[in-house]
Amino acid sequence: MSLRVGDPVEIGGYPLEARLGSGGMGTVFLARTSSGRPVAIKLIHQQFAGDDEFRIRFRQEVAAARRVSGAFTAAVVDAAPEAEQPWMATTYIEGHTLAQRIAAQGPLNGPELRRLAIGLAEALRDIHRVGVVHRDLKPSNVVLSPEGPRVIDFGISRAVDQQTLTMTGRVIGTPPFMSPEQLQAPRGVGPRSDVFSLGTLLVYAATGHGPFDADSPYLTAYQVVHEEPSLDSVPAALRAVVEPCLDKDPEGRPSADELLVLLRDLSADLGGTDTDSIGAGRTRDMITEHNFMAPATPAPTAPAAAPAGPGTESTGTPVNRRPRSRWRPVLAAAVAVAAIGGGVAALRAGDVWGNSGDDKGNSVAAPGAPLPDGFAPWRETVPGGREDIPDELRCVTRGDALFCGGGGVVATRIRALDGSRVWTAKSPGVPVQGMHLVGATDDTVLGYRFAAEDAPQDPPSEVVAIDVDNGRELWSVPSGAQSTAVTGRTQDALVVGSAVVTVDASNSRFEARDAHSGQVTWTTPFPTGTQCAPVPVGPRLFAMCATNTEVDASEVRHPTLHPVDRASGKLGGPIAVNGPAVPMGVADGELVLLLGHMEGTALAGYDGVARVDPTSRKVTYSRLARTYAGTPGMADGTVYVSGQAGLVTALDPATGRKKWSRQTGVEGASGPTAGADALYFSSATGRVVALSPSDGRPLWTTDPQAEGLTGEQGASPRVTVVGRALIVAAAKNTLFAFDTQKPPKSG
Repeated sequence: MSLRVGDPVEIGGYPLEARLGSGGMGTVFLARTSSGRPVAIKLIHQQFAGDDEFRIRFRQEVAAARRVSGAFTAAVVDAAPEAEQPWMATTYIEGHTLAQRIAAQGPLNGPELRRLAIGLAEALRDIHRVGVVHRDLKPSNVVLSPEGPRVIDFGISRAVDQQTLTMTGRVIGTPPFMSPEQLQAPRGVGPRSDVFSLGTLLVYAATGHGPFDADSPYLTAYQVVHEEPSLDSVPAALRAVVEPCLDKDPEGRPSADELLVLLRDLSADLGGTDTDSIGAGRTRDMITEHNFMAPATPAPTAPAAAPAGPGTESTGTPVNRRPRSRWRPVLAAAVAVAAIGGGVAALRAGDVWGNSGDDKGNSVAAPGAPLPDGFAPWRETVPGGREDIPDELRCVTRGDALFCGGGGVVATRIRALDGSRVWTAKSPGVPVQGMHLVGATDDTVLGYRFAAEDAPQDPPSEVVAIDVDNGRELWSVPSGAQSTAVTGRTQDALVVGSAVVTVDASNSRFEARDAHSGQVTWTTPFPTGTQCAPVPVGPRLFAMCATNTEVDASEVRHPTLHPVDRASGKLGGPIAVNGPAVPMGVADGELVLLLGHMEGTALAGYDGVARVDPTSRKVTYSRLARTYAGTPGMADGTVYVSGQAGLVTALDPATGRKKWSRQTGVEGASGPTAGADALYFSSATGRVVALSPSDGRPLWTTDPQAEGLTGEQGASPRVTVVGRALIVAAAKNTLFAFDTQKPPKSG
């Protein structure tokens, strides 16, 4: 397609040769590098250049595209997301889209169809391995290049919690190729949503129509969510592989790796489709106005090319976890509200989960903290984890000892200086939510143990006390698991000085024990008709409670706070809170709570802050300027929300006013952890960013250190500070440590 009057002659020094396509958000041009290499340049329309949120979204797309670029996508050549009119240049992919190919020639034959299926499965495998969910896999986003299929246009694969994507009230995606969860709860889509889309795309390639085609996008969406797919015209061999991909439940679908194995086992001659069948050769590539490229033309008129860039998985629960059916249904529902953190935070000063006793294990470095004597950067993988629990370990320190636990590990002791393991206590089962280490005292470390699937007679979960010196189990006690439903945090046990406060297995009372001996010092029943979780407020202990009715409905909107006498366990009178509310930390002696904004029973973000004065029992409320979605945390009297796409916002808990907002390249980050003159945020991939507390200025950023999904929302901080050393917990039980003044080089 020739350039039009008004089109630029060059972009960023690249002479333009032709217009490849145009849509609601921008135009793609064919250009040349100085060496003559063809590139596709995506130029954003001028009217979006002044939209700050759109710029953030485009900046995120560019950053992710650089990571995802590979054999099955378009590599990023150059970009200028900060230009007056933003643009991105990628490798030009010669070939027609799958939509154009089907429209012109009809369905694919056996060998060609098999090659397409394997190539796309390989593409998804590589995309998912770097923590990306495409979210818009459809025929017009697949280019049939001479070297094989290429997945393009990652424009909506990211920023699932950004206002530009959530405030429009429109469907983001293309209904015939969207998964049921994408239509019902787009914030929670994971890698298996792409597998569903791939299944619909393969049906389209084999038959010329999708498995849920209808006369309107609304009817199509209804069929995707509620009806069985139409697979009659799909070759039998391929149908056996496609059917599980189209399971309504994401957990019933294969992963991209599993799908690839199934496809490679298929014979080359799958057999063609019945060209006389109804709808053969018919295409339905419905494009919403959120899609960048214009609808595919009926016949191939110009080779297709578009930039590629990844997104992140956004989910309210830890990703790739299969809930245990024998747990109470309300627990699984509660996890979807917000699995924000575990007892690992028990030793972080300034956090609501701070140890109110002798805090020798405080992991916050003092200004100018030295590097521990004998320290050298190290990396360690702790055995005992599970592949379906990709991001569980959290750590606390006591002197030069590092104690970590979570998932398949009750606790492990590691030397902070060199990463060598002293002992490890494993858990036979896995949690249904992100429950990590409880905490540690001078002589005891406490963690969670979960029953194996084949041992239904055992307590589903226990708090286990372990001797810090030799790893010997001291005692254990069954533990309840309803705190997430009440507080929005997974905190069913809490270290308080030299004691540990737990919730009993029936979720009916608190039990306090000496952490080392296990001797019970007091028990306190919950107020009638309620369930509660422990909440520390500086040196004080509070109980946060909600009625059984609200907990069972996963709608805790009227929680109450009760002061708890630490010596006797006696509960004081209730302090009513307008919720839903999530305890964050202590500022100026007051408990800070973030107020959740709910969409049905799903947490959509935070739109207010409440402060509770423990002495006067007064509750003060402030509204935030907007709803902030992401992972909250608190450090040094400031509340932070880390967006799934890397946007970090600092909020004043006294007024709700935004202090600063900073776009980072760390997706799905949890934090903050405060160090010497820096705040640290890290994702499940082990990528870390250090920000200045005063203005959010980036100090440095590291590259990913482990293969993991970056989209777990609500995760507790993964970083532990030991003097000037930083210890980071990443996916697959990976731990690594480095000098904060000599971070691993990025790029």
